[in-house]
Amino acid sequence: MQLAFCFYKYFPFGGLQRDFLRIALACQARGHAVRVYTLEWSGEVPAGFEVVGVPVKALSNARRYAKFSDWVASDLGRRPADRVIGFNKMPGLDVYFAADPCYEEKARTLRNPFYRLTARYRHFAAFERAVFSPASRTEILMISQLQQPFFEKHYATPAERFHLLPPGISPDRRAPANAAQLRAEFRAEFGLAPDDLLLLQVGSGFKTKGLDRSLKALASLPAALRLRTRLIVIGQDEPLFFERQANSLGLSERVSILPGRSDIPRFLLGADLLIHPAYHENTGTVLLEALVAGLPVLTSAVCGYAHYIEEAQCGAVVPEPFAQERLDRLLATMLADGAARLRWQANALTFAATADIYSNAERAADLILKERQ
Repeated sequence: MQLAFCFYKYFPFGGLQRDFLRIALACQARGHAVRVYTLEWSGEVPAGFEVVGVPVKALSNARRYAKFSDWVASDLGRRPADRVIGFNKMPGLDVYFAADPCYEEKARTLRNPFYRLTARYRHFAAFERAVFSPASRTEILMISQLQQPFFEKHYATPAERFHLLPPGISPDRRAPANAAQLRAEFRAEFGLAPDDLLLLQVGSGFKTKGLDRSLKALASLPAALRLRTRLIVIGQDEPLFFERQANSLGLSERVSILPGRSDIPRFLLGADLLIHPAYHENTGTVLLEALVAGLPVLTSAVCGYAHYIEEAQCGAVVPEPFAQERLDRLLATMLADGAARLRWQANALTFAATADIYSNAERAADLILKERQ
């Protein structure tokens, strides 16, 4: 088959981007041709991929995305594909990988009513409706159960069009046999003493991921514990606002904000706790990447994968409605209790050895390549 994948922006360090790449490679491994339509591609192009840079420009993202959709539809008219798979919501998809939350729900609950009069709203609402309306034939690959009720509420999407996928954690995130050695080498490289504590936050989009919350929690630690604790943040985003926040909280020497990078497994092995107090998070792949590396997790309940942390008993989840004071207390308790962290680590590694959290790409490929009725 000729497969056409549609994706606004590819860069190597995003969770959605890595999901896309694993799925596309799984389809290619079964003998199918991969064509990718994208506005931007950063990084290496896998062998055999045809990457089509869509040459459209506009003053607003909404208008650019509309032009992208029209251009792709025109090109597919000249060069048809057997399946069109979208990783962003748009018309004309056979399959949509639902990584983003329900836009209509957010527009109606988190925005002023006048927001729904804007051109931006009309565009994104129409593109979401094109995927989820009963008139659409798009099959929907869900990576979290949290959002399905919202899509059904706003669009009456038939339940049989939803397909829940297992998580797609890359096996290279699992703690290797020499994890202790790698941890020691990492901590020596970053100048961490044996009794120092490393707090890690990973994810692009610092505001959405709750970096401001993490900084406040770090600043709230008892003085002796705070002086033993460093926070390393990794992600593709503009750090200036958060560097200023860290400075205002007296944390400049305790916080390092690094751009996205490919050696995240080293950080997962070298850290003592992953913190991820996101405001919105459909899944939270990094929670499971930490889990399979044996790293305890402190996260917020809005994350679609937060339930795995509770099931594996490998950390703590801040319940909704979120309270900063609750996060502050949990962080202090978890950092101070070394015995509990060892217990959470053992629980995480046991869970990682038995749970089905690795087959997302293979299951997605099954559904993409399935014969249509």
